[in-house]
Amino acid sequence: MLKFLDIVPIEQENLSKYKLHFAIGPPGSGSDKKEPLYELFKGKFKDWQEIQTKPNFNRDYILSLIYFDKDEWLFGGIYKSGEYKKKGNRLIYKTKLLDIKKDLIGRLVIRYDKPRISGRASYLLLERWVGQLDVSQILKKPYSVEPFPGYENVLVDYSLLKTIIEEREESWLTALSNMKGVYLIADKKSGKQYVGSAYGEDAFWNRWSEYIKNGHGGNKLLRNLMKEKGLEYAHNYQFSILELRSMKTEDKEIIDRESYWKNVLQSREFGYNEN
Repeated sequence: MLKFLDIVPIEQENLSKYKLHFAIGPPGSGSDKKEPLYELFKGKFKDWQEIQTKPNFNRDYILSLIYFDKDEWLFGGIYKSGEYKKKGNRLIYKTKLLDIKKDLIGRLVIRYDKPRISGRASYLLLERWVGQLDVSQILKKPYSVEPFPGYENVLVDYSLLKTIIEEREESWLTALSNMKGVYLIADKKSGKQYVGSAYGEDAFWNRWSEYIKNGHGGNKLLRNLMKEKGLEYAHNYQFSILELRSMKTEDKEIIDRESYWKNVLQSREFGYNEN
């Protein structure tokens, strides 16, 4: 099997100048594990990586691998590490993306056999671990958000939905704007559920956009949750579609179906629906 150094050659004597960064959503913060992956899609991974809570980049260079799926990581580039400034409880680094294999950013998939990366274990000494970095595949095109999967297959975390809406991904925009229906928001941390309905102009797209803006969409119990936990907590949300109707359907019918699903899922008794 090909090794990482077979594709991205770094001289053995220079390995000790590199910090290996396994970029993954911060543990315990409520952020989705794939948050840096979505930042890569938006072209903002460099900015995301430069925000640290500790002086993790204390070597000349940073080799970035971004969480992709289970034990697979996407090549995120090689960066020259610079000084940092303190801003509150964060350190803001100044880095520079180098030209080394830039064409493989978002395309080179690396398999790493220790998938449980957390805390400071996300920042390793390259010379100790480079031998365990196997080449899994090289994608034809850089990673991007996959097209709309079909209404029955919608199961999307807040972080990805945020990216989809901010980037106005065309296939999702078209699909979510042209059907009315009933949806479910599941809180992956508490297990509580919220049933909502989408109707009016742009239906699901407009409704879900509100949650991306403020985390509550006007719902009282979710608003209270955001006041208590902060918008960051919304990264625990998972969105899915329970039922669909055409845009010609009367709004009252959609509201009635919303009430039906509240009864089925008992989201008033045990979830975030108040009425």
